[in-house]
Amino acid sequence: MAIVLGDNRYGKAEIRLLRVARHADRHEIRELTVGVSLSGDFDAVHLTGDNRAVLPTDSQKNTVYAFAADTPVGEIEDFALRLARHFVATAEAVHHATVHVDEHAWEHIDVGGAHHPHAFRRTGEERRQARAVAEDGRAWVAAGLDGLVVLKSAGSEFRGFARDRYTTLADTTDRILATTVTARWRFATLDVDWAASFGGARAALLQRFAGHHSLSLQQTLYEMGRAVLEARPEVAEVRLSLPNRHHIEVDVAAFGVAGRHEVFQIADRPYGLIEGTVRRQDAPAGPALDW
Repeated sequence: MAIVLGDNRYGKAEIRLLRVARHADRHEIRELTVGVSLSGDFDAVHLTGDNRAVLPTDSQKNTVYAFAADTPVGEIEDFALRLARHFVATAEAVHHATVHVDEHAWEHIDVGGAHHPHAFRRTGEERRQARAVAEDGRAWVAAGLDGLVVLKSAGSEFRGFARDRYTTLADTTDRILATTVTARWRFATLDVDWAASFGGARAALLQRFAGHHSLSLQQTLYEMGRAVLEARPEVAEVRLSLPNRHHIEVDVAAFGVAGRHEVFQIADRPYGLIEGTVRRQDAPAGPALDW
């Protein structure tokens, strides 16, 4: 029986850094988590333990720190792209490099009605994301967000679904719809104003979620993806993952209280998980968005 080495990659995961820009009158901070993954001509290290082609993961970590220190980070899409191209250009055995960046948002603390120059607060669990892939003179960029929690207390229903002997869920024409949005989108070009594109895509997601009357979370997923493509011509496809954060009405009448559809139990597990991709029919091929 023949045994062969299959696809393989290696890299440094969760490289965390804080960059402080020290201006004369204020400081600005950027918190990033960076992941590097390299693949290429690495058969020898797996098959015989020959490490000569292997760029240590510690060197990859140091490269990220050096790039963050040498020039302003700028938009995270550009930062990821610079790193991915660097590894392909400088490490002979590396044919394919993927760099993923999460940015964790911070803002200045208000003191006496003004921003404190060097005191900050984390703004929540939402993260802006970017991923760049480089190989053989080509490159692709994708962006997105994670941890965006949204809820609407009206304008959502779920009825007319399939039933079997185990179905107990009742039809509803008035339910709370809540989810934590994970959205990734791939660009058809690299000639993009990354900040404007991200802001526009995020706004499109929020506006469609809020303004769309939902018949199901699946329908809402499609509408949110469609909204990004309508608003941002540079985007080729959008992938969304939407867990259904269930809110179950409490029967307060059992406690002798007159209920008015106002008190809900938040059930975090188990939950429905709705996932899907919305793309332009003529979207160019590129790396998958299932990261």
